[in-house]
Parts: sequence; C-alpha cells; structure tokens
Amino acid sequence: MTQPALAQTEPAFTPAPFPQIEFGVARPEQVAGMTGLETLRAVVEGRLPAPPMAQTMQQWIHHLDHGLAEFRGNPAVAYLNPMGIVHGGWTMALLDSALGCAVHTVLAPGETFSSLGTEVKFNRPVTHKTGQVRAVATVLSRGRRTATSEARVTDMDGRLLATGTTTCFIESRGA
Repeated sequence: MTQPALAQTEPAFTPAPFPQIEFGVARPEQVAGMTGLETLRAVVEGRLPAPPMAQTMQQWIHHLDHGLAEFRGNPAVAYLNPMGIVHGGWTMALLDSALGCAVHTVLAPGETFSSLGTEVKFNRPVTHKTGQVRAVATVLSRGRRTATSEARVTDMDGRLLATGTTTCFIESRGA
C-alpha cells in the first residue's frame, strides 16, 4: 500500500502591511510578571518595542496564540546572495523567530529560554519577487525544562518554501 504524498501547499494568505511600531529592547522591569504570551502581545500592540532585528529583516509577528506564532516577512533585493536568490539566512531567521516565539507563548512569568538546536530544510528558493511569506510555528511539546516547536514557511499561493524545528531549554529566573 502506498502512502499519500505530503501536501506541499497550505491555504493562501493575503499580504499584511509592515507594522508601524517602535523598535528597541524592552527593559526587564517592563516585562516583569508577564507571561511569554502577554509579553509578545504587548509587542504586537505597540506597548513594548519590537526587536530592532525585525525592522532590519522586514519580519514581524502577525498573529499569536498559546503555543502558536505566525510571522510575516518581505523578502527584498537587500537580502540577495551572490546567486540572486534571498540568502538562506533570511529564511532561517524568519523560522527561528517564529519557532522561538511559539515557545515564548507557553512561558510562565519569570521563565526564559535559549535554543538548544534548530534544523531547517529548504524546499523552494525565495527571491525578491516571491512576495510576502509567512512562517507558522506551533509548539509540539512543553516539558519542565525543554520545549519543541515546528514551523512551515509558505508563499502567498500556499507553496511550501521551508520547514524547521527547534528544541529550547527553559529556565526560571524567578517571577
């Protein structure tokens, strides 16, 4: 018996504008007592600054829920490698942000995380003509000390561009 082929497309999406928010680094006292999901929602709502990297890379949080993070990104000529395609590091950064933020959404106040390892697979090239892409990450497991998430990057037609997984180490810094 043959196995069905894995779906290579997901539902299409409509591009979203790059958010008009402040960029910077939140101070510890600004996030004290907040869950990971509350912290990230404060970034989306503009109550906390978004990381400067988001502005540089044109990648941002589009949607959040417990155990889920959706990022959007605008590939551009500025990210091309010598072969004329968007550098894999740009796509990897998009995946890493979505994967990490999905884990961030399940953190309690006072918890933090660091990546233990991330794996990325490229399925199709991203070019500056690809248009906006999205990375949707979900948490697969959350234990006392580790969490694992997976993500898929797709274009506006739902074509699979890349996938990734990460495992993160969770530690408590006191609430």
